[in-house]
Amino acid sequence: MNFDFSDEQVQLQDAVRRWVDKSYTFEHYRATVQAGGFERANYAQLAELGLCGLLVAEEHGGLAMGPVEAMLVMQELGAGLVLEPLTQTLIVSSVLARFAPPELQQQWLPGLASGQTLAALAWVERGARYRHTVCQATATATATGHAMTATKSVVAAGDQADAFVVSALLEGALALFWVPRSAAGVQTRGHGLQDGSRGAELTLTDAPATLITRDGVAALELALDVGIAAACAQGVGVMDKALALTAGYLNTRKQFGVAIGTFQALRHRVADMKMQLELARSMSYYASLKLSAPAPERRAALARAKVQLGQSMRYVGQQSVQLHGGIGVTDEYIGSHYFKKLTQLELSFGDTLHHLGEVASRMTDTAGVFA
Repeated sequence: MNFDFSDEQVQLQDAVRRWVDKSYTFEHYRATVQAGGFERANYAQLAELGLCGLLVAEEHGGLAMGPVEAMLVMQELGAGLVLEPLTQTLIVSSVLARFAPPELQQQWLPGLASGQTLAALAWVERGARYRHTVCQATATATATGHAMTATKSVVAAGDQADAFVVSALLEGALALFWVPRSAAGVQTRGHGLQDGSRGAELTLTDAPATLITRDGVAALELALDVGIAAACAQGVGVMDKALALTAGYLNTRKQFGVAIGTFQALRHRVADMKMQLELARSMSYYASLKLSAPAPERRAALARAKVQLGQSMRYVGQQSVQLHGGIGVTDEYIGSHYFKKLTQLELSFGDTLHHLGEVASRMTDTAGVFA
C-alpha cells in the first residue's frame, strides 16, 4: 500500500504551515488567549484558505476533499496551537452532508464553507462521562417544527457560535437538531478551557429547533469519530513540536560543562518520546483512513486510535516537561502550552480510559484463551 501523499495534499499542508508560521506565531497565540481564546478574524483567515469547506461538496461552495486532507490540515493547526475550532466545522459539515435533508444542507452548508457561519456540536451533559447515549435533553413536536429543552456543557466556542447541532430525545429516541443561536430560549455562558481555547455552557428553554435526523445515535457517532480523528491529527502536530523543542533544549542546556543531551539516560528518554510519536502518527493515519468504513468497523478503529494517542500524548507531554525542568511549566515558554494542549486533547471526545473500555467491549477474538 502506498502511503505517500499526493502533490495536491502536500501543497495543502505546506500552505497551512506557511500561514501558521507567518500569521499564528506564539505571540499571536498568547494574545488570542488573553482576548478570550477565540478571534473571528483568525477564523476568517482559515476560511480564506478554504479550510472551512474541506469536507463540503462543491455544489455548496466547498472543496469536496476527504479525511486525509483534513488530517494534514489539523496536524499543522495543532503544531501552531491554533485555538479557533475548525474541528467543529469539520464535524458539523460531515453530519449535515450525511444526515440532513437537502433543504437544510442548502441553507447552511454554503455558510459553513465560506466561514460566515460557525456551528458547534453540543452533546456533553453533566454526569454522562463521555457516554453519548446518556441524554436528558428533550425535544417535542410543535406546529412549526420542534421545541427543545436542554443543558449542554463544554460546547467549543459556544458563546461565539452562530448555530448548534444538539442531541436530544425525541419520542424516547436520540435525534439531532439544528438550533440557531438567534432563536428564542437560547442562552450561553462562555468560559476558558485548559488549552486557552473557549468553551461554553449552552441552555435551551423551549428553543425552536429543526430536525436534522431521527437516527441520532448513528449521526452522533459519526460526529464524534470525525472529532476523534481531528484530535488525533492535532496531537501528532503538537507532539512533533514538543519533541523538537525538547531535543533542542537538551542540546543547548549544559551541566558540568557539557550539553545534557549527551547524557545517555536522557537520550533514551527522547528516543522513547520519538517512538510514542511515531506510534501515534501511524494510528492517526489509521483513524483517518477508517472514517469511510462501515460504522461498526469505524467505531472500533477510532477507539483504538484514541487509546494510543491518549497514551502517547500523555507520555510525550510529561517527558517534555520533566526533561526541561522548571522552565517547562512557565507560561512564557511555549513548551508549557504544548503540554496543556496535549492534556486537553487527551480528554477530548472521550479520555483514554473511556476508549479503552470501548475497545474492550468490541473485542470478539479470544485467541483461544477462552472456550
